[in-house]
Amino acid sequence: MRSIVISIVSLLVIGPALSVGLCGTGAVVPAKHDDDGKKIAILDDCDPTDPAWTPTGGCVREEGDVNVAEFNALLSSPLSLSTVGHPAWRFGPSYLKIEPGETVRVRNQGGRGHTFTEVAAFGGGRVPPLNIGLSPAPECPGAALVAPGASIEVTGLSVGIHRFQCCIHPWMRALIRVKPGDEDKEHR
Repeated sequence: MRSIVISIVSLLVIGPALSVGLCGTGAVVPAKHDDDGKKIAILDDCDPTDPAWTPTGGCVREEGDVNVAEFNALLSSPLSLSTVGHPAWRFGPSYLKIEPGETVRVRNQGGRGHTFTEVAAFGGGRVPPLNIGLSPAPECPGAALVAPGASIEVTGLSVGIHRFQCCIHPWMRALIRVKPGDEDKEHR
């Protein structure tokens, strides 16, 4: 019940800010409904019993297994010069193909706030300690937060490749490929 109340309050407070456009190529708006369209889930597995999450927004999941110590231990690797990040923090799927005019519904199924921001090139986010070896993406400072339980829709994407990342956890990335429709095949 507590998580439902928090989600509703988050939607009322943060919802209006979600109508901010991304890179001028598409729009992100609060989701109106949840049908069988293309979907991407924003995922994390924060442990709501770990009080160490509290100073950075807490964790509103009912269940989760990743405490802050584990999260921090997996930020980097001796095999990489940049941020690696915890694998439970991710977009699923991370690759999606759509046709022009299709809507992509994005829902935060995690317990922490995230962004789903279109960027020209993948880079760091707006939280410097999570940007190990990454230069911040210029689109990140004003990126709208998608609260736990909230949904947004991405519409109006042009034909081509569109990169999206979380501007808080920059290893969370998705690529949406917009392919031309099959209209020509129907008329042959």
